Amino acid sequence: MRGEPSVLHVDLDAFFAAVEQRDKPSLRGKPVVVGGVGVRGVVSTASYEARKYGVRSAMSTAEARSRCPHAAYLGPRFEVYRQSSRAVMAEMRALSPLVEPLSLDEAFIDLAASGLTGLTVDDVEAIANDLKTAIRKVSGGLTASVGAGTSKLIAKIASDLDKPDGVVVVPAGTEAEFLAPMQVTVIPGVGPATTQRLNLAGVRTVADLQQLDEDELIRQIGSAHGSSLYRLAVAADERPVVSDRETKSVSVEDTFETDLIDRAVLTLISDRMAHRVGERLRKAQLSGRTVTVKTRMHDFTTHTRSSTLAGPTDDPRVIARVARRLLEESDLGGGIRLLGVGVSSLADWIQDDLFTEEEFAAAESAGSVEVVELPSRPRDQRGYHPGQDVEHAEHGRGWVWGSGRGRVTVRFETAETPPGPVRTFSVDDPALTKVVHAGADADGEPQTDHNGPGE
Repeated sequence: MRGEPSVLHVDLDAFFAAVEQRDKPSLRGKPVVVGGVGVRGVVSTASYEARKYGVRSAMSTAEARSRCPHAAYLGPRFEVYRQSSRAVMAEMRALSPLVEPLSLDEAFIDLAASGLTGLTVDDVEAIANDLKTAIRKVSGGLTASVGAGTSKLIAKIASDLDKPDGVVVVPAGTEAEFLAPMQVTVIPGVGPATTQRLNLAGVRTVADLQQLDEDELIRQIGSAHGSSLYRLAVAADERPVVSDRETKSVSVEDTFETDLIDRAVLTLISDRMAHRVGERLRKAQLSGRTVTVKTRMHDFTTHTRSSTLAGPTDDPRVIARVARRLLEESDLGGGIRLLGVGVSSLADWIQDDLFTEEEFAAAESAGSVEVVELPSRPRDQRGYHPGQDVEHAEHGRGWVWGSGRGRVTVRFETAETPPGPVRTFSVDDPALTKVVHAGADADGEPQTDHNGPGE
């Protein structure tokens, strides 16, 4: 264990929603929900104004609308989020050469790698506040919450305690005391099933957990998980901050005796593989963002399809869901002789944002759209959707407020302007065009590679 709180965890506050409020002045201080806006959509991020009404990530958009019907419901703009993320990560790397990104909006920083030693709590607080100021400047006003401690575990938990825009530094030597009053679910890997088993043993807080010896904990929840949990309960976490992992991926594949053409059978095999991958990730205390399905055809040509989640997961159900969709997109042709499922872009932590860019797009196109007070209307044939950046030859830059019935309504404003006017146009108005950000295709959707070259 370190002798000073030199590990930082930086978490951008309500990142997607905050970017939308930054770029759309009329939404500042108002409830904003980013995610799939159709009837089958899911919430990726909710602004703090929307969270007051109980809206949370991973909630269905339908439930979010019932809780907060007056919120602005917007589709995601991933390339804009990536641009902001790159600027923020550059500031982190200017502070230390050792930065471990977990997703677009959070990362660990190792201050010791900068040669900083003898850090006091006041020193670390000053460093964290300077970093927050730099992030606010390069990102156009985004805020971050920072936790600091002697380990990744403590830093991660600390960053959640004073949101938004807070700094919490846990002094060296106080880690077990810091964790003791918290619910046991604060420890990574303690999900519903483990919580239930621990509750049956009378364990509800970390303090309760700290009273158990390792053998008793292993009897309650199993050897691999029990030993890890025993150490984490007393903050014995020696995992280093790493910018590039040695383990690049975790995967399972199998070659069949005969070529398979039955999609139902292949789907069942894919589900089983996904669960085996999830088990291996959990045993290694890893999670990943990119799910890949590999198929080798009857003629020995090999194809891969991948999809990237908004945050890392080790949940076999999520891996199976994405793998199943990727398999459904594959052409079985004359049969498949090999099938594989893998997860890459590995991290130590798990996030609730478990939806892919493709799933967001599918959710948007699957049903009605609604934003602010506009009534639900079908997504129009030109593909305009709420939140999308557009430009008009006469009125300049703006964003789609709503669309349907051959019309598109635009609010003309940018991050540098005051709240702007709202005007409605025909969807085929030649003066109105979509703004294409770097890395997106002509329709404004993120570019993804599906069928890869054969091996």
